[in-house]
Amino acid sequence: MFTDRTDAGEQLGAHLAAEGAEADVVLGIPRGALPVARPVADELGATLDVVVASKIGAPGNPELALGAVASDGTLWLNDDLVEQLRVEDDYIDRERTREAEAAREKVNQYRGGNGSIPAVDGKRVVVVDDGVATGATAIACLRQVADAGATAVTLAVPVGSPRSLETLENEAPVDSVIALERPADFSAVGQYYEDFRQVSDERARSYLDEQ
Repeated sequence: MFTDRTDAGEQLGAHLAAEGAEADVVLGIPRGALPVARPVADELGATLDVVVASKIGAPGNPELALGAVASDGTLWLNDDLVEQLRVEDDYIDRERTREAEAAREKVNQYRGGNGSIPAVDGKRVVVVDDGVATGATAIACLRQVADAGATAVTLAVPVGSPRSLETLENEAPVDSVIALERPADFSAVGQYYEDFRQVSDERARSYLDEQ
């Protein structure tokens, strides 16, 4: 159990440092990851920036993630779920375009009009989220970072679903997946925080201003 996202980030940063992790850049997934990523970046002596992906919801059930698309259009789909629900290609294509644009707009809010991730070619990157439920957003973000030329990619989270973390380890272009807690009875990320209130865009951006 974590007190709040800052406490989770401090514990995560300490764990990474103890394990000898090194990073040139730490990328938080807005909005909730920024309070976690700030202490991780400080602990590792890395710059902090953002990487953004937007979930693609199922037809008639937007909360059910079919996958996610990053701001550069990088797509990950849960093929089994897409097949099970018999989702049409036209729907996927339409939602991919729409959600990629939403992700680019989010990046613009955080990076001053630059709708892409920072330059990571040849750099060691740690991607941080406040937790992993389905893993869809994380996979899309990790694919974007890997495609941008990062030499080493680590996903670091305070807590996550064991099944989703395993999917990430198997399907995402990642060198390591670090999770402080992998509870067998996982149901939701917020279950493992005493304070899991929503993070506003303004507050999330303030963590980038601290460097």
